Amino acid sequence: MTQTSKLNSLWEYANPKKFLSTTERFLPGLWIVTALCLAVGLIWGFFFTGDDYKQGSTVKIIYLHVPAALMAINAWLMMLVTSLIWVVRRHHVSALAARAAAPVGAVFTLIALVTGAIWGQPMWGTWWEWDPRLTSFLILFLFYLGYIALWEAIEDPDTAADLTSVLCLVGSVFAILSRYAVNFWNQGLHQGASVFRAGAVTGTDTAEKVSNVYFYPLLICMIGFGLLFVALVFYRTGTEIRARRIKALQARERMSA
Repeated sequence: MTQTSKLNSLWEYANPKKFLSTTERFLPGLWIVTALCLAVGLIWGFFFTGDDYKQGSTVKIIYLHVPAALMAINAWLMMLVTSLIWVVRRHHVSALAARAAAPVGAVFTLIALVTGAIWGQPMWGTWWEWDPRLTSFLILFLFYLGYIALWEAIEDPDTAADLTSVLCLVGSVFAILSRYAVNFWNQGLHQGASVFRAGAVTGTDTAEKVSNVYFYPLLICMIGFGLLFVALVFYRTGTEIRARRIKALQARERMSA
């Protein structure tokens, strides 16, 4: 199969009917795998790992905080990609997928902020600090709320998709800052990357890395959160497609009445 034919087969899923039939077939299995990953990761992490020698039992919040923060950023980047597809290709499924992902990403961002505050209080002695990463994460959460509100405020769906795509592009700056703020500003309280670092692989990075005792259940939790995001976006996108169909049918009925 050539690259062109592969790309054309991928664009087939921009057809709402094709998208619905495909996701409905895969969603049951995806929900099961997601539930298994989350159950194994969280139970393993919270009940079968010991306390950290520095942070005690508070370290276990890592199994909620890190996956939620990771998906909060990646959800916005996924919205950026689908928004750009809408702008370039005018595929309605991509715009609806971005709209469907926004509330999910907002919840992940809120979880990351709340768990970060709970974790930071005993570690830093404060619930909140205007740290570069924390501040950029809070702004990202506000962008999520603004994105959702903009979709709801504009009646014409194509106009709403256009304007939210612009907002998504602007908000992507804070999504990137949320991920790399520690690298840009060294004076923040938030620690640098301790899970995945390029230097840790090459041996040039001697900074403290999360122990494998915590890493393996954390990795399963991150996979579970990622699968949960995909499942929720598939489900909510299908709901958005059906809602648009209902509105179209209602409009036709009013015109024919």
